[in-house]
Amino acid sequence: MIESLLIANRGEIARRIIRTARRLGIRSIAVYSEADADLPFVTEADEAVCVGPANPAQSYRNTEAILAAAKSTGAQAVHPGYGFLSENAEFARTVEAAGLVWVGPSADAITAMGDKINARNLMAAAGVPVAPGTHDPAATVAAAIEAAAGIGYPVMVKAAAGGGGMGMAVAEDEDGLRTEYDKVRAFAERMFGDGSVLIERYFPRVRHVEVQILGLADGRVVALSERECSVQRRNQKLVEEAPSPAVSPELRERFLAAAVKAGEAVGYRNAGTVECLLDPTTGEFFFLEMNTRLQVEHPITELIHGIDLVEEQLRIASGAAPTFDPATIHATSGHAIELRINAEDPKRFLPGPGQVTTWIEPSGEGVRVDAGYGPETTVTPFYDSLMAKLIVLGTDRTDALAKARAAVAGFEIAGPKNNLPFFAELLEHDEFLSGDYDTGIVARMRPAKVKKG
Repeated sequence: MIESLLIANRGEIARRIIRTARRLGIRSIAVYSEADADLPFVTEADEAVCVGPANPAQSYRNTEAILAAAKSTGAQAVHPGYGFLSENAEFARTVEAAGLVWVGPSADAITAMGDKINARNLMAAAGVPVAPGTHDPAATVAAAIEAAAGIGYPVMVKAAAGGGGMGMAVAEDEDGLRTEYDKVRAFAERMFGDGSVLIERYFPRVRHVEVQILGLADGRVVALSERECSVQRRNQKLVEEAPSPAVSPELRERFLAAAVKAGEAVGYRNAGTVECLLDPTTGEFFFLEMNTRLQVEHPITELIHGIDLVEEQLRIASGAAPTFDPATIHATSGHAIELRINAEDPKRFLPGPGQVTTWIEPSGEGVRVDAGYGPETTVTPFYDSLMAKLIVLGTDRTDALAKARAAVAGFEIAGPKNNLPFFAELLEHDEFLSGDYDTGIVARMRPAKVKKG
């Protein structure tokens, strides 16, 4: 087993990884920016190294500084968490070239799945359902218009190198496509250094369902179960639950089989997630993307399976067998819900950083809080607005919803703005309570105001 682990990340995911490392007797090494010096993950690690100023490019994305920290502390392995360098194939290669263990999939798998067009084509060849769309980048707006004519409007315009809901727009007609194509292309070039654009069918009513996979050390790929991720704002997730209330046993079998095919197509190792769009009317689902890392929402899968996914990642990276029986891992128990507690206002979801003056976490049976902040810490504007994840496990969905309502009421945060009031509203909302909701639920709860001419 790995004996020392550098965590190339921050906040709640760094604390999360440190917790497992401590339980396994692995020395944890944190890297941090100057802006994060007072956060809990820095003091909780066995050792911590400052790798630069607040700007992520100079700290958490600074490969040279992170590798220097690994060398100076004698780290044996690197865990990238999520975001930052976690899906950077070149970083993975550099880590391994330095003689360190990379706790993640191969650089080749990251590369294969990092380009959405290449990923779509690989999945189609492997027999995984993909939505109608372009097989090659739409190099010009004329090519995009021609592709859309064959697909049918509305279409989704997507940055081929994008992720996390970024670089996506809907075009309802040709005029809209002309506008959105230029916007997405410019955004993609600026954010990802790659202006390649994908055009695919847009589903007005769709659910976002994903499957957790693990590529084991012995070469097998196993699919655990699915997560429902349809409560989103600006294509970014706010709430996840497992299992999905929309997935029947028969549909689940199809999801799991497709996810295994996806992993096997790229020789996947370690933890990954196969994301899909589900048409609730027809029961059809289509491959969306594969996230080649640990997901933010991994705790709900942990709770219903009774495993520690970070431990499984470390075991795979060490060449060890999993803690579970791959033949029976599909079995689940209970229902779990995760709420992303963000430093943003609960109406418009705009960031609201600030110093935390009150931080009281809820507790009780079936309640878990993975937090990056605490009393007297400061949420700065330099990073993602996620402050904590509130996770509950119930005997069934009704019990989980009741525990979530109580936990939201018992979570007190003052200082930064926060979206706890939104969750209190959502957990009483008829559409969400019914389980029959889709990715438009937040937009229906928060309809855009029409400006008067």
